[in-house]
Amino acid sequence: MCLDNTSRLRGRSDGNGATRERNEREILAAAERVFAQYGYRGASVQAIAEAAGLPKSNILYYMGNKRSLYVRLLERMMGRWNALLDDISVEDDPAEVLEAFIRSKMQLSRQHPEGSRLFAAEILGGAPFLQSYLRGELREWVSSRARIFEQWAERGLMDRVDPVWLIFLIWSATQHYADFEAQVLGITGRDEISDADVERITAFLTRIILKGCGVKPRKT
Repeated sequence: MCLDNTSRLRGRSDGNGATRERNEREILAAAERVFAQYGYRGASVQAIAEAAGLPKSNILYYMGNKRSLYVRLLERMMGRWNALLDDISVEDDPAEVLEAFIRSKMQLSRQHPEGSRLFAAEILGGAPFLQSYLRGELREWVSSRARIFEQWAERGLMDRVDPVWLIFLIWSATQHYADFEAQVLGITGRDEISDADVERITAFLTRIILKGCGVKPRKT
């Protein structure tokens, strides 16, 4: 009897957990769209609730307030980007790492364009919500990646380019097609950036960046 009760309770808990996970996912997706469109000041919790199809009270229950929700979105986007270089080491092949970084960043910008634009808008606004993160955790993360790039240069695997500027270059080049999509579409006369376009852009950026760093492309 006790086992049956325990099973029912566990099932109820798992169900509640799944509901919470689903609701949080929907809230974050809706909030990303609303913040990207209206900015922090122009967005409201009510607008986010309507976009998510949930009561406003649910938004406040799961996320606390508008500020905490906004910061969580920014941190989530940076977490996605940072994960791409988290596990690299000096023993890795620079060509493989840089190509994978460029390709993954292009795919993330394509999959999460609102998140990319949200981050860009925050930076353009002076990064009022990200200053401590930029000056602390992210600065250390960039420094640690830069040290690995410098070691590759010392071993003759790439030219002695400034590794921090290189990271900035890859960030900006790969995010451009999400953050400035309207510009890209207007100038090229396209209705959308297709998967084939993304492949060509990725190949172009990989070739130009690796050549500029003196890194030989991988043999395929």
